[in-house]
Amino acid sequence: MEERSLSGDGKPREECGIYGIHGCREAANFTYLGLYSLQHRGQESAGIVSTNGERLYRYAGMGQVAQVFNADKLSALVGSAAIGHNRYSTTGASFLRNAQPIRVESHLGSFALAHNGNLVNSWTVRKGLESSGSIFQTTVDSEVIVHLMSRSGMNDFLEALSSALRQIKGAYSLLVLTRDALYAVRDPNGFRPLVYGRRADGSHVFASETCAFDISEAQYVRDIKPGELVRVDSRGMTSFFPFERTGESLCIFENIYFSRPDSMIFGASVYEMRKNLGRMLARQCPTEADAIVAVPDSSTVAALGYAEESGIPFTIGLIRSHYIGRTFIEPEQRIRDFGAKIKYNVIASAVREKRVVLVDDSIMRGTTSRKLIKMVRAAGAREVHLRISAPPTRHPCFYGIDIPTEGELIAAHHSVEEIESYLEVDSLGYLSLENAHEAMMNGRKRGWCDACFSGRYPIAVDDEKDGNQKDLFSEYLVEEIR
Repeated sequence: MEERSLSGDGKPREECGIYGIHGCREAANFTYLGLYSLQHRGQESAGIVSTNGERLYRYAGMGQVAQVFNADKLSALVGSAAIGHNRYSTTGASFLRNAQPIRVESHLGSFALAHNGNLVNSWTVRKGLESSGSIFQTTVDSEVIVHLMSRSGMNDFLEALSSALRQIKGAYSLLVLTRDALYAVRDPNGFRPLVYGRRADGSHVFASETCAFDISEAQYVRDIKPGELVRVDSRGMTSFFPFERTGESLCIFENIYFSRPDSMIFGASVYEMRKNLGRMLARQCPTEADAIVAVPDSSTVAALGYAEESGIPFTIGLIRSHYIGRTFIEPEQRIRDFGAKIKYNVIASAVREKRVVLVDDSIMRGTTSRKLIKMVRAAGAREVHLRISAPPTRHPCFYGIDIPTEGELIAAHHSVEEIESYLEVDSLGYLSLENAHEAMMNGRKRGWCDACFSGRYPIAVDDEKDGNQKDLFSEYLVEEIR
């Protein structure tokens, strides 16, 4: 597995973010702003496709949204409907040709597709399509959908889309744009979030998270339901349920780590969910301490919940740099723990001579956590107690989160006591799976996918290749032709 499967802070990578709008005079501009709000979900590439009812206009590039687009590029994306995509590759290499939305020409007409999630039978489907003559232009799993649509033999777009989706398995929240309609669809398990809102001008807006609504002044209406397919055109919005019903399997990690705390997903506030996780963690794993310190930024809200429940003061003890690029140059004279130090710095006066509870949301390999703990001790902390607002991560994800292989996950092969010793902490406490579910309920009974903790996968992986989903297309990882 490549080292880049984890972000610079030792966390699993984000998946992707999607945004769509229909019936708005400045569709491309609002899509740009929506993608900007969803930047945390993917930083490898960004793309927008718009339509004026006559043709589709597309632009995509490598890098973050503000790097890819400027005023001239956005002005060329004309029309009153658009979809956009931020990408982090869970399948397929990080090349420009893999940037989404994918735009195609077929007997069904021109259309574009943006996908958040991961298909667990895409390798098998792709091999079958290639053996019967299909020629693929990208290495992303999403492209199998457009081939299945084209080969469906159906002339009705909705029927072709429904037929294609009934042949794939896994996690998908999709936005599909034609010259005269926008389609939004969520897989029957509802793994990944997809929300719907309205602007005062009557335009319809879809996004991975509601934080993308705020900047475009859209009001959250509801979630797209698991197994729901929505079409928006000049006649308004129509809802369909073309798939066999199944139990929902909402990604529990979205609330723990991925989604922004100012978002509503799965019909609830991410902020409140993380507060609940922190409160539950304080009840389950109490300790005597002088200060609660979060590993910023995704653990901050859980740390606040822990502080409120325990009565121990919350303090800012770690500062995270937000200006780390994809690569950096280490000085020739090696600096111990350079990677952690360039990302984080300790406020010594906040931790000196104190018993510190360090709250984080996950441990993957454990190497970054160990370095952070050394830094806090070096700054003068008397004790360091690590608390994790999630159960131990023991299994990879095949539904759109780039979690390392089981062999790389420290909790898969080591006990809590062994991890505690490796990290050199005074104590280590994980939230139990039972308490994580209770914290998420918030008065509502929901079905959660917790496979990364429990190993219980709602959908079996059909593809022949084992391991992390990024390996599914390893045969196709070749140099980009310039």
